[in-house]
Amino acid sequence: MVTVRRWWGSKGLQIASLALVLGGAWILRQTQGAMLLEVYQVVTRPLQILQSGQTPAERLEERLKDAQFMEMQTRIQELESQNQQLQHLLGYVQTEPPASRPLPARVVGRSADHWWQQVTLNRGSNSGIQEGFIVKAEGGLVGLVDTVTPNTSRVLLISDLKSQVGVTISRTSAKGVLRGDSSAEAVLEFYEKVPNVKVGDLVSTSTYSQKFPSGLAVGRIKSLDLKKLPASVAKVELFPPIRSLDWVAVYPKPTNQQQENPESAQQEQANQQLQKSK
Repeated sequence: MVTVRRWWGSKGLQIASLALVLGGAWILRQTQGAMLLEVYQVVTRPLQILQSGQTPAERLEERLKDAQFMEMQTRIQELESQNQQLQHLLGYVQTEPPASRPLPARVVGRSADHWWQQVTLNRGSNSGIQEGFIVKAEGGLVGLVDTVTPNTSRVLLISDLKSQVGVTISRTSAKGVLRGDSSAEAVLEFYEKVPNVKVGDLVSTSTYSQKFPSGLAVGRIKSLDLKKLPASVAKVELFPPIRSLDWVAVYPKPTNQQQENPESAQQEQANQQLQKSK
């Protein structure tokens, strides 16, 4: 017994110190240093106050000012970004002939439930916008004005499942109908069973469209399924940034164009084939 007491007397302090070090290391690991930081803050806070010469109320006021400054900085950066986008759009608008220059408008409403279906613009009938007007952005066709109020207008996007656009392949003039797919891609159904088309071909609006003028850029062929029945189909990567629309250009609706439907296209192709056979 005496031997144990002597051993503890000589080794007890070392064991206790080791246990304290291991316990502290374990706590530090579990709290990721948070407890040590809190202790440091408590110990040094009076020194910081004495060094700065500020009262707690003055320090609180300083933190509020810092928060307001950061808010202003964020707002300034946002305004600068909007200004750059608007300047870019205005430069794009000015490239159009004066008689047909579009009206710039900003997207001010977009529902998460209808992200790929529609957007709301900050201009309406008071600005001259009407139903059927064409909406474009950098990259090409965005959609069609669906409904109008005095100060706003709603746009049906080409990515909407209900959207149908008569399109053509720029390289070969193969034609079809582009349907929205609720994504940054769309589905192109060709009129021909085996169209002359390949991956990478550019897609634009066709002359068969009544809703849209011909020649508007739409996208690029991403993949093909030539065995699809009853008609071949393709996936089209859309050019306009529909995922993140901000500023757009609104154009008057086209006039005196052919009706956009497969029947008119097929009839036109039949007439062309008939003329070739003569």
